[in-house]
Amino acid sequence: MNLQEAARRAIEQCMGWKPEESILVVTDAPCRTVGLALFDVARQLTDRALLLEYPPLPRNGAEPPSPVSSAMKRFQVVLAPTSTSLTHTRARRKACEAGARVGTLPGISEEMMRRTMAADYQEIAQRTYQLTRLLTEGKLARITSRAGTDIRVPIEGIRAIASTGLIHRPGQFGNLPSGEAYLMPREGESEGVVVVDGSMAGIGLIEEQPIRLVVERGMAVAVEGGREARRLNEMLEAVGPKARNLAELGVGTNHAARITGAVLEDEKVMGTVHLALGNNASMGGTVTVPLHLDGVLRRPTLWVDDRLVLEEGRWMLGD
Repeated sequence: MNLQEAARRAIEQCMGWKPEESILVVTDAPCRTVGLALFDVARQLTDRALLLEYPPLPRNGAEPPSPVSSAMKRFQVVLAPTSTSLTHTRARRKACEAGARVGTLPGISEEMMRRTMAADYQEIAQRTYQLTRLLTEGKLARITSRAGTDIRVPIEGIRAIASTGLIHRPGQFGNLPSGEAYLMPREGESEGVVVVDGSMAGIGLIEEQPIRLVVERGMAVAVEGGREARRLNEMLEAVGPKARNLAELGVGTNHAARITGAVLEDEKVMGTVHLALGNNASMGGTVTVPLHLDGVLRRPTLWVDDRLVLEEGRWMLGD
């Protein structure tokens, strides 16, 4: 699939664009190629298409310039191929409150766009909805791995979110490419150890030494390891204590995705689990720091109550 075909599928199938709807593409220099492809298709479809580019932001969750935030509220369809994620920002939330459908593509590359837009998103959606129901009904998730992860994550009373890649309802949002079920843990209650051995947002592939997070009362009280761990600790320190909040538990459901170092895709890989630190406001939480960093775990085992979901990365749920 070439880039133009992938962009058309993103707008028409994933975003469910209708002829009467306007389209806004917001981008920055690192993702400009994908942004221009989306805009080129958008202006072929409608004369109510606009492209906005702004300087790259310092971190995932940082707010875009105010003119961009204002524009996002005035369009029906918003696509955001940007080097840092707008998913967990006030700008995205306000746009959705105004009725926009927002697809965020943080860190998207041309190769990733071409490959992942060819996936069967109806199949991904079916798998994602099944897992979302299980998480919503669950009380306790436990994640372990041979790398050393062993953490208990209370989730009782929390509604999980299905990110299927089909963003068709007013006010809906999600990543493209997509394929994950996720939710925020109950604040202040998770306990255990997380070993990130796949990739980390803001860092990329974990190549030197896994990052070991010690979680007590829902906070990462220690970040241990090598170069990657030191970099993560620097990013957390720059924001403040609330950045250490365990913000998200997510499970990948996309059979076409693979771990490449771009967390946008890595966290969607079927058979992986990701745990994030920082902002959880987009999931109904109270932590609104300008940071949201996902860490991807390879070959995890996941239990939700007494139901085995993943066994060393193998999908264990039946149809």
